[in-house]
Amino acid sequence: MSDLPDGFVARQLRPADAGDAYAVYAADEVADAGTLAIELEDIEADWARPSFDLPQDAIGIEDRNGQLVAAAEVTRRGTRAEGAVRPDVRALGLGTWLLGWIGRRARVMGATSVGQSIPAGSAADSLLAAHGHEVDYHAWVLQFPTATELPDAPTPAGTTLETAADDETRHTAYEVIEEAFSAWPGRTPTTYEDWAATSIHRPGTQEWQLRVARDTQGAVIGACFTILDTQGTGYVDQVAVRAAHRGRGVGAALVVDGFRQAVSRGASLCELSTDSRTGALGLYQRLGMTVTQDWVHRRLPL
Repeated sequence: MSDLPDGFVARQLRPADAGDAYAVYAADEVADAGTLAIELEDIEADWARPSFDLPQDAIGIEDRNGQLVAAAEVTRRGTRAEGAVRPDVRALGLGTWLLGWIGRRARVMGATSVGQSIPAGSAADSLLAAHGHEVDYHAWVLQFPTATELPDAPTPAGTTLETAADDETRHTAYEVIEEAFSAWPGRTPTTYEDWAATSIHRPGTQEWQLRVARDTQGAVIGACFTILDTQGTGYVDQVAVRAAHRGRGVGAALVVDGFRQAVSRGASLCELSTDSRTGALGLYQRLGMTVTQDWVHRRLPL
C-alpha cells in the first residue's frame, strides 16, 4: 500500500466532520453524476446507525491546510463502501489510497467482497474497473416528467393506504421491507435499529413519510418510505410488497401515493431509483417515469 502524496494526511473522522464530509461527497457527486442528490441528513443518518463505528469504519484525508478533501466509509459488515475525492485534487492518487483502505477495512470486518455504486462511465467507474472491481448489477434513477401530473394508480380492492402512526406498524413495515429486500442476491441483512436510523429517525423525518398498505384483515402487506429533500424533490427511497400480494397493483399504488404525499407538501420533482436485482424497472416505466441516470455497482472479491 503506497503512502499518500506529500501534503496530505489521513485521519479518523468525528461526528463534527459530517458537514465537511458532505461537502466532499456532494462535490464528487456533481462532478460524476452531473447533479446533486445527497444531503447532509444522509451523512448524519448513516453515521447514526448503531452498527457503524465512525472512528473505525470511516477515514478522511486532509490537505496541508487541514481541509477535508477525500473520505470513505465501509458498512454492512464490510460488504458495502462509499468513497469520494474532491474534483480539484483528483489524479493525485487519493482515490487509489482510499480503495486500499476500504479493502483492508472490509477484510477486518470479515467480508469476502466489498462493493460500491457509482455513475456508469464516470471517473470513479474507471478507477474501480482498473483496480479489479467487477460489475455486480446496474441501477437507474427515474423521474416523472412533472410532479403535477402523476398517473392514476388505483388502490386495489380490499386494500387501504395509511400513515404508519405507531411503533407496531413501523416495525411491521420494516419487516415487509427487509423480507422483500432480502431476496436480492448477496444483500446483507439490516437490523431494525439501522433501518430506523436512515428512515424514520433520519434528521427531519416526519410521520407522513412512512406509509403502509393493509389488506381486508388489517395486516400490513406493503410499505413505502418517501423523502422530501431540501431541493424540493420527492424521493421514494424504499417500497416493498409481501410476495403473496404482488402483481395486483399494490406497489404502484404505494409509489404514486408516496409521491402525492410529497407533492402536497411542496415537492416539485418526483424521483426514485431501482436496480437490475429488483426487476421493477418496467413497472416504473409503465407508470410514465423515464431514466435520467445510469449507475453501476462494482464489487471487489477479497
